[in-house]
Amino acid sequence: MSKLTDVPKRILIGRALRSDRLGETLLPKRVALPVFASDPLSSVAYAPGEVLLVLSIAGLSAYHFSPWIAAAVVVLMFTVVASYRQNVHAYPSGGGDYEVANTNLGPKAGLTVASALLVDYVLTVAVSISSGIENLGSAVPFVVENKVACAIGVIVLLTLMNLRGVKESGTLFAIPTYVFVAGVFLMIAWGAFRGVILGDEMRAPTADYEIKPEHPGLAGFALVFLLLRAFSSGCAALTGVEAISNGVPAFRKPKSRNAATTLALMGLLAVTMFCGIIGLAAATNVRMAENPAKDLLHDGTPLGADYVQDPVISQVAEAVFGHGSILFMILAAATALVLFLAANTAYNGFPLLGSILAQDRYLPRQLHTRGDRLAFSNGIVLLAGAAGLLVWIYGADSTRLIQLYIVGVFVSFTLSQTGMVRHWNRLLATEEDKAKRRHMIRSRAINTFGAFFTGLVLVVVLVTKFTHGAWVALLGMCIFYATMTAIRRHYDRVSEEIAAPETPSDDMVRPSRVHSVVLISKIHRPTLRALAYAKLMRSDSLEALSVNVDPAETKALRDEWERRGIDVPLKVLDSPYREITRPIIEYVKSLRKESPRDVVSVIIPEYVVGHWYEHLLHNQSALRLKGRLLFTPGVMVTSVPYQLQSSEAAKRRARKRQEWTAPGSVRRGPAERAKENSTTT
Repeated sequence: MSKLTDVPKRILIGRALRSDRLGETLLPKRVALPVFASDPLSSVAYAPGEVLLVLSIAGLSAYHFSPWIAAAVVVLMFTVVASYRQNVHAYPSGGGDYEVANTNLGPKAGLTVASALLVDYVLTVAVSISSGIENLGSAVPFVVENKVACAIGVIVLLTLMNLRGVKESGTLFAIPTYVFVAGVFLMIAWGAFRGVILGDEMRAPTADYEIKPEHPGLAGFALVFLLLRAFSSGCAALTGVEAISNGVPAFRKPKSRNAATTLALMGLLAVTMFCGIIGLAAATNVRMAENPAKDLLHDGTPLGADYVQDPVISQVAEAVFGHGSILFMILAAATALVLFLAANTAYNGFPLLGSILAQDRYLPRQLHTRGDRLAFSNGIVLLAGAAGLLVWIYGADSTRLIQLYIVGVFVSFTLSQTGMVRHWNRLLATEEDKAKRRHMIRSRAINTFGAFFTGLVLVVVLVTKFTHGAWVALLGMCIFYATMTAIRRHYDRVSEEIAAPETPSDDMVRPSRVHSVVLISKIHRPTLRALAYAKLMRSDSLEALSVNVDPAETKALRDEWERRGIDVPLKVLDSPYREITRPIIEYVKSLRKESPRDVVSVIIPEYVVGHWYEHLLHNQSALRLKGRLLFTPGVMVTSVPYQLQSSEAAKRRARKRQEWTAPGSVRRGPAERAKENSTTT
């Protein structure tokens, strides 16, 4: 790494950390809450709006169902939180849903869960950032006009923050998350006080608008289907709940207990904010529509394409605090910021899950490697690339993206809870202690109800959202599943092929002879060094090999060879079509065919240059030859390098870079200076 790249890298992500400092990056509960729970906490900024958007299809009369839908979401949230509290105690290693399903239901179920979670993490980043851009765009027109570029810019910024490490990024994210939570609770409390105690009439900016229903007078099965669809949209409040079970290793000790406490606190905060916003939206007469330009009417006239529909939380805050007030501005800014930071849940979950999958040989091994800051850098960059591509394809439109949401997370919920039921059944079969059995039976009952409820919700989500975009998420899961299966098959095949045998095999049999071939184009220093090296190897037979492309040059080579009296036989291959690689490959193969038990050692003299642009002028034929010879059985390829002056200059530059200290990479204190002074004296 040169100075030009090392300085920006250290400025952006900080100095590298030693592996033995991994324990310093573990999180206390106060930091773990915003790191792992920012997604479900921030989802209250758009989940209530999604419920009202769906209900508006039937008109204003359907809004009175919103409290019942909120109640169903609350029951589901508490069920999922209670179920995952069992998970973090039983499986604290960080595998989460994947480990539970893989251990108890088999590799296929585990891979299905992993595919669902990977898709959901990518969607979490895309939806959260797109929603945050839309919230910010209502105040800053430039953001709306360039929302795709702004969304991708935010993804890049979050990526750099996470590359600095979990603890540092968590500290940065804690402040806006807590400001958002405090602002929402203050809004709920002040709104309740004004409405119940003072009797004030609070009206949202859209309270005087009318809704033109797309399907008025829905009843029977059609109404039930609409309510189920609204419920499935409200379930967006549950996304990210599983991240804590996947991130248990990042907690300080006692890991499981701290994770379970954080999970319970997250569930309590999320459902309180969700219900409070739904209640205030009903009290302030918020109006929402899927197509506000046509379906929202003022005095019987559509609002038109210029109208920008603000999110529910913004309308409620304006009604409670007053438009332009300090509290309104603080909450609006905190909402937009926390929606950006909600993607951090995925930035912590995706790389960790990718590392576990890589360890199990389902993903490339590079994803298991920690970067300079002890974060899984490759996984972070992969997540950012996938989310950025999705944002670009869907134009950073959260309404379109959110239709893809939910499916993956409920697939993992259902399979994970089913796996936990089998986990408790297996333990109960051997456990004899009565107190432990009572605890296991209670845990099994919680997980059984969780599996049933989340499975029911999964069916609802698939039925109501499939044609609205859920099929894209299912397609993504299938692609991940097929890709990971193929990667595992490749690793298994390679492992089987290279495994050391217990009995003697051909790989352990010593070759009968070694036939060395030195490739020659002309006589120069690299050629002489390669010949000297080949003689040192003391092969059974040695010859120099050249290809006749230009008769004049070949004649000059023969004359020079004889004049110098080189005691190595020179063989020249004719090449009527002026090819170099093919004649050499065919000759080497013919040697192998004549003596299959012999080994052919091909020695290639090469220049070593010091500048990148010089590589374009040299070594192309050598690279092609080595690439072809690697696929030829029984052939060993040896490069004999000859360093040119430019490579020596490059070596000196490398030595200087090694001695050079990047800013911030060394902290010098009094002890170090004292030690240095003592050595000089």
